[in-house]
Amino acid sequence: MTRLRCERGQSTVVVVLFMTVILGMAAAVLDVGSWYRADRAVQQAADAAALAGADALPGSTSQARSLALSYSDKNGGGVLDADISFSTTLRANDTISVHARRPAPGFFARLFGVSSVAVDATAKARSGVAGAARWAAPFGVDERHPLISGGNCPCFNQATDLGLQRVGPGAFRVINIDGSQGGTSPPTIASWIQYGYSGYMPIDWYFSDPGARFNSSTIQDALNTRIGQVILLPIYREVIGSGANAEYHVVGFVGFRITGYTINGSRDAYLYGHFESITWDGIMSESGSDRDYGAHVIELID
Repeated sequence: MTRLRCERGQSTVVVVLFMTVILGMAAAVLDVGSWYRADRAVQQAADAAALAGADALPGSTSQARSLALSYSDKNGGGVLDADISFSTTLRANDTISVHARRPAPGFFARLFGVSSVAVDATAKARSGVAGAARWAAPFGVDERHPLISGGNCPCFNQATDLGLQRVGPGAFRVINIDGSQGGTSPPTIASWIQYGYSGYMPIDWYFSDPGARFNSSTIQDALNTRIGQVILLPIYREVIGSGANAEYHVVGFVGFRITGYTINGSRDAYLYGHFESITWDGIMSESGSDRDYGAHVIELID
C-alpha cells in the first residue's frame, strides 16, 4: 500500500507539471497569434497612411504629412510627426516614408511577467506620372494649350475651354483610345465619355476617329452625365497623316472638370471647365523624362 500511494503521488506531480507545460504552450500560441494580428494591423495602417500622404506629392510635403497623420489618427494612431519623412525617387519629394508603432497587450503572457510587446512597421509610397492610364476619355488636348505649356504651367483651377474642332483632314481631336483604326460608333464614344476606356492606355501613337459626330444624341447624353465631374484626357504633342490614317502622339494625361459644352453641328464642339491635378488609376512611369501634367499614380514601394 505504501508503494502504491507513492506511485500515485508521483503520477500527480507529473500530471501537474505536464498540464503546466500545456497551459504555457497554449498561452504562448494565443498571445503570439494576437501579436501577429496586431503586427499586420500596424503594417496595414502604415501602408494606408503612406498612400494617403502620397496623394499630395510631389506638390506639398506639408499637406502630405497632414494627410498621413490624419489617416493614422482615424485608424488607431501610432504615427508621430517625426515618423514621417520624404525623399526623392525620380522627382523631388515624390516619396513618403511612414513609421508606425503600437503596444500589443499580452493576456496569458502576463502570468510570465510579459504585459505587452511593441509592434512596429514602416511603409513607403511614391507618387509618379502616369505612363499608362485607365478610364481615359477620347478627347485630345493640344500640349500647346496656354494652361498646359504656359509659364509655370500646367495651371489648374482656371476656367478655360477645349476646342474639339478640325486639326487636319479627318482629325477632330477625337482619339481611338483603344488603339483601333477607323470610325468608332457613337455608342462606343459615348461609353468612353461616360465611363472612360476600361483598358490601360499607354503613352504612344493613336489613330484619330475620322468622324466626330458631336451632334449625336448618344454622345450628348454622355456629356450631360459628366457635367461637374473630372474626366481624364490624353495630351498630344503632334498630329500626322489625315483621315483614318491621322495619328496623335499622346505624351501624357491631364484631369479636366467639365462645367458645360456647346455643339456646333456634327464637327465642331467646345468643352468648358478647368484642369485639375488628380490621382488616377494607372501604371506609373519609370522614366524621369516624362513631363508631369498633373495626372499621378501612387503605389507602395519597397
